[in-house]
Amino acid sequence: MDNISRVTIKAWAEADRPREKLLERGRRALSDAELLAILIGSGSRDESAVELCRRVLHDQGNDLNDLSRLSVIELCRYKGIGEAKAISIVAALELGRRRKAQKEEERPILNSSKRVYDHMEDVYRDLPDEEFWVLYLAGGCKLVARQLIGKGGNDFTPVDIKQVLRLALEHRATGIVLTHNHPSGTLKPSSMDVQLTRKLAEAATLLDLSVNDHVIFTNAGYYSFRDNGLL
Repeated sequence: MDNISRVTIKAWAEADRPREKLLERGRRALSDAELLAILIGSGSRDESAVELCRRVLHDQGNDLNDLSRLSVIELCRYKGIGEAKAISIVAALELGRRRKAQKEEERPILNSSKRVYDHMEDVYRDLPDEEFWVLYLAGGCKLVARQLIGKGGNDFTPVDIKQVLRLALEHRATGIVLTHNHPSGTLKPSSMDVQLTRKLAEAATLLDLSVNDHVIFTNAGYYSFRDNGLL
């Protein structure tokens, strides 16, 4: 093995460094060994991080499933992998395992005001002040994220439209459901509620997003803009 192949990641040409490669070319451009090298950060005197990870993978038949079965103790048998690095590898592979095990159906489908109400009722129940939450939906109205946008007094919550839409783009949502509560108990939307909903709906259209509904919550029930023809 020559000296060039033994150098650390920091000494490589920038295009060859796994971290920089990921940033410049995306995660799919990296090999399994390069992704593992990012996790452990450095190798040993005899091997770069990528070389070390290639060797570890080779010993497991280049099978990530077999790699995921290794314990911290087994990983630590490799020169250059200490306990902290081994724990990082085990934790990353466990996240992958959990993601694979998580069923797509577990994401609630929020395609009606009643389903939105059932999903958020516990969040708004008995709140003394007003809160504004946005539900971000993917295709088929599957929930991908929900975000608290603002808190206010007992009759008003400031809402940043730019933040709502920025988060929609970050979550790659195709639809948005606006929700907030009225601690006063009134189910009638205020003029500010109507104005905000229209502004958000118009702005979302420019980004090829849709505001599916705006649901107002009280302890006694809910009001849907969609059901009442306001969207």
